[in-house]
Amino acid sequence: MKSPRTFEEQTECIVEALLSDLLGEDEGTAFHSLETDSSAESCTELQLSAGAEASSTFDSVIIASHLRRLGDEYNEDLERPAQRIIAEVAKGKVEEFGVMVDSLSKSWSSLNPELGYERAFLAVSVKLLVYLSRKVPAVARQIQLVELINGNREVRGYIETRGGWENFGN
Repeated sequence: MKSPRTFEEQTECIVEALLSDLLGEDEGTAFHSLETDSSAESCTELQLSAGAEASSTFDSVIIASHLRRLGDEYNEDLERPAQRIIAEVAKGKVEEFGVMVDSLSKSWSSLNPELGYERAFLAVSVKLLVYLSRKVPAVARQIQLVELINGNREVRGYIETRGGWENFGN
């Protein structure tokens, strides 16, 4: 078995752990759409093999927990943005989540420059996903948070310059 070594694989496992927690699913359940490829093991299996390697410090459940705590820092009302996202996702426009996260992140980080855009982006995306998972779990499943994080060069660079996901929250 292989451990999740690439940034993309790790992000998939972290988002899977986050969604499992938010949607109250069994930790052993793997989302087939989040597997790294059609023959890859689930993130849980990857985690188990990663745990067997002494040098591995990657634990998607712990990192997802750090992300939730970061999301808890965002205290703005999410009702209007969430309703807009729900309406757009119903029309098949899942990209509205990313647009909303970017907009809210820029606003929040401009009001709190010490926070930084990248941390604001992660906090807002998680907080909004938490909110949506409580309101409309089916919509939370459709949100493409993995692609959103992996595709944002600033956020990815922020995580990588701090030693990768393994060091997130330290």
